[in-house]
Amino acid sequence: MPDAARLAEIRRRITLVLVVSQVLGGLGVATGIALAAVLAEEISGSEALSGLALTSSVIGTGLLSLPFAALMARRGRRPGLTLAYLVAAAGGALVVAASVIGSFPLLLVGMAVFGAGSSANLQARFAAADLAAPERRARTISLVVWATTLGAVAGPNLAGPAGRSLSGFGVPDAAGPFLWGAVIFLVAGVLVWILLRPDPLLTARALAASSADGGGTEERSLRAGRAAVFASPRARLALVAVAGSHTVMVSVMVMTPVDLSHHGADLELIGLVISGHIAGMYAFSPVMGWLADRLGRVAVIGLAVGLLACATVLAGTSDGDHARSAAGLFLLGLGWSAGLVAGSALLTDSVPQSARAAAQGLSDLTMNAAAGVGGALAGLVVAQAGYGWLNALAATLLLPVAALALLGRAGRASDG
Repeated sequence: MPDAARLAEIRRRITLVLVVSQVLGGLGVATGIALAAVLAEEISGSEALSGLALTSSVIGTGLLSLPFAALMARRGRRPGLTLAYLVAAAGGALVVAASVIGSFPLLLVGMAVFGAGSSANLQARFAAADLAAPERRARTISLVVWATTLGAVAGPNLAGPAGRSLSGFGVPDAAGPFLWGAVIFLVAGVLVWILLRPDPLLTARALAASSADGGGTEERSLRAGRAAVFASPRARLALVAVAGSHTVMVSVMVMTPVDLSHHGADLELIGLVISGHIAGMYAFSPVMGWLADRLGRVAVIGLAVGLLACATVLAGTSDGDHARSAAGLFLLGLGWSAGLVAGSALLTDSVPQSARAAAQGLSDLTMNAAAGVGGALAGLVVAQAGYGWLNALAATLLLPVAALALLGRAGRASDG
């Protein structure tokens, strides 16, 4: 068992490894998905089906989060994160193969497998929370989320050059970034396997077992996670906040490149807009973590609702105004950051240590399943009604988050 000085050293080293892996993971994901909708439209020949590429990635992220969470619950964060990055690399290779042979079904399978990279990035925030002191938990989560900025912002801007670098080999320009993403995921997996020691989750369990209450019996099933979440009103708010924020963000973001393309934007401009969006998602997450620790998790969830609502208004009324679209996408990312950081911290706070890994796996499954449905419907909504209506419908998803946040604040006030 580590003493206080040793524990502080472990926290710093674990955080550093997670930060570096997040930089690589963010670069791998963003390089590929920047042109996912464009590639899907090229292969399928249908605008209505273009949103299914990113939707498949989101669904894959959600479905794969369960086996990865189960593996982490049994063996720790290190093998789970490593496997997730390796699976994502295989997904990138499948996407490239699908683009070469022109197979839309194989593209969707590859995108689903590629979603393992996002699953690893999301699970890393909980790995950061494993050993964090409760009063600094949101800031620790936000630091690891922030680290994704360095890779994620660069990724869309590298998509064009990455695609052209493989055009001589018969690979479509929109597919080339996925091969580069696969290589980056391999590097991230090797890094985590070698350096993420001691394992943060296993160390946290050992510390809990040595405490006065013994930490409780470890509960690892999805059913245990669901029971822990539904036993706590604040955990339910956290789950809805994370899922709602993610669904609104994905539903709008997935169709924005297509809308921009239809209004005359080239690949470089699309990359810049998506880079601004990703900067909003990650660059200001330390601010969101600081606010969540200082003002409270529920207050920052309320801020997320406001930011996401403003984003849908700006993006939905852009009508070819690229600057307005960029502003809306930036606020969309900012609202997502507030909801994810505050919601993740609140979830970790609100369930017992023995059920945390299970509850966290349930959270990632729920947020990605909901976002997958939103992304799947986004292309149909745009094809039938337009991009403005997509934003309007996405905004309605914020209503239950706002209602639960208000109830959460009222409950805290009455307790006081």
